[in-house]
Amino acid sequence: MKKTYKIEVDCANCAAKMEEATKKTDGVRDASVNYVLQKMTVEFDDGADVDEVMKQVLKNCRKIESDCEIEF
Repeated sequence: MKKTYKIEVDCANCAAKMEEATKKTDGVRDASVNYVLQKMTVEFDDGADVDEVMKQVLKNCRKIESDCEIEF
């Protein structure tokens, strides 16, 4: 399953770091962050609890940029 989320991130470098952090999150098969469009696309592992995975993604991304937002 693949979903796209609206995000709020301040710089392209932070967006790239958020993408890497998301890819390393359990339950995520792949991810991409588009800084210009302020969007994150996440492909989830089969059977993953999407809401729980996204909570962990947000937690991991906030380690990089404490004020980032992901609308899910």
